[in-house]
Amino acid sequence: MHIHILGICGTFMGGLAALAAEAGHKVSGCDSGVYPPMSDQLQALGIHLMEGYDANQLDLKPDVFVIGNVVSRAQLPNGSPKFPLMEAILDAGAPYISGPQWLLENILQPSSAYGQVKAGARHVMAVAGTHGKTTTTSMLTWILEANGLQPGFLVGGVPLNFGVSARLGKGSCFVIEADEYDTAFFDKRSKFVHYRPKTAILNNLEFDHADIFDNLAAIERQFHHLLRTVPRTGQVVFNAEQESLHRVLALGSFGQAIGFGQNGQWQAQGAPDDFDVLHLGQVVGHVSWNLQGLHNQMNALAAIAAAQQVGVNAADAAKSLTDFQNVRRRMEVRGVVAGKNITVYDDFAHHPSAIATTLDGLRRSVGPNSRILAVFEPRSNTMKLGAMKDLLADSLKDADLVFCHSAGLDWDPALPLASLGANAQTHSQLDGLINAVTASAKAGDHILCMSNGGFGGIHGKLLEALK
Repeated sequence: MHIHILGICGTFMGGLAALAAEAGHKVSGCDSGVYPPMSDQLQALGIHLMEGYDANQLDLKPDVFVIGNVVSRAQLPNGSPKFPLMEAILDAGAPYISGPQWLLENILQPSSAYGQVKAGARHVMAVAGTHGKTTTTSMLTWILEANGLQPGFLVGGVPLNFGVSARLGKGSCFVIEADEYDTAFFDKRSKFVHYRPKTAILNNLEFDHADIFDNLAAIERQFHHLLRTVPRTGQVVFNAEQESLHRVLALGSFGQAIGFGQNGQWQAQGAPDDFDVLHLGQVVGHVSWNLQGLHNQMNALAAIAAAQQVGVNAADAAKSLTDFQNVRRRMEVRGVVAGKNITVYDDFAHHPSAIATTLDGLRRSVGPNSRILAVFEPRSNTMKLGAMKDLLADSLKDADLVFCHSAGLDWDPALPLASLGANAQTHSQLDGLINAVTASAKAGDHILCMSNGGFGGIHGKLLEALK
């Protein structure tokens, strides 16, 4: 089968492309404004990338076009379509399908022409939540790998233990990062309702994606729809400390509910980087690793609890995490300036809660006497809309200095950051931002860059400027 993927460099669609290629399909795709790590991964796999969405790509005549949720029926100011290839597909009556649906039918539960599930359907383990999906998916995948289960996986990032974001695997388990964002312009259900997991992890649930959800209750409803797809013989591993998830479960849950956190069956006791794992009050394992932050401790509990459902005992699972190397762009050290001992980090944090937990983890790691310079851009759709702006100042309280890149916003971040006084700056130009950070940096500082995009390559530019 030849598939042509629209929006191929998104983290999900890029992973799907890798799986399709590994499964023997011919894969091509198009996108615009691509950036690593996904573009690098696709090129390494020999997948043909095309820039833009020109209608002449219809001439490729693939068996099916796989449509990413970046694609819409939007028009440019001059009235021409923003995605002319999509319009050409619709006009020609060419076959098309969403990425999650293609994944279900061809990888997770391969179907025959008569809709019957073929041999090879996977035990899907889906990791959902507002924060920590990528890290927890990677932890669970590594636990299964380290204990001989050879899982398949699709992660919204690149786990350093594997070096790729997706693979088919040889075992029966398939671990997938389960996003609540909508599927496609023609299918407004959350992506994760397509995956039909037997084990579902609900890491946490806060308001996000203000561009498609009106309020938290609307997201809770989608999580309930996910739980409707879990069989009675399945498991729902959930964060027992979150009221929002208790409300989701109260709407109806059919699998066995397994809580983690201080109010659940699975608990942690000790520092975030060195702690015992408890099950029903009994110590069953120990984790000692380089990761910081209480959020990673909770991620570990979720992964350990889920792994037990497929036969990995807690002691072995916890021991496996000693060798867990985290994910690219999750507190990734991009470089240390020689002679000045200034460390530059890259992190994916963009929601205020994620910013707060990331800074908290770094503060615990470097101690109270080291300076942290937080450099961030409000780039997600939710942040661009300003839905979370009033939470920004509090989320940045663990930083000594704050630098915000304000380009592309319809609101002024200087206003919500005003309570931080002279410790906060905003800059509309990237060069001005880099100059300000460079001028403020001192020997021994920790510079934490946070964005869910490429951030204009700021990490390398800062390292060069700081020399």
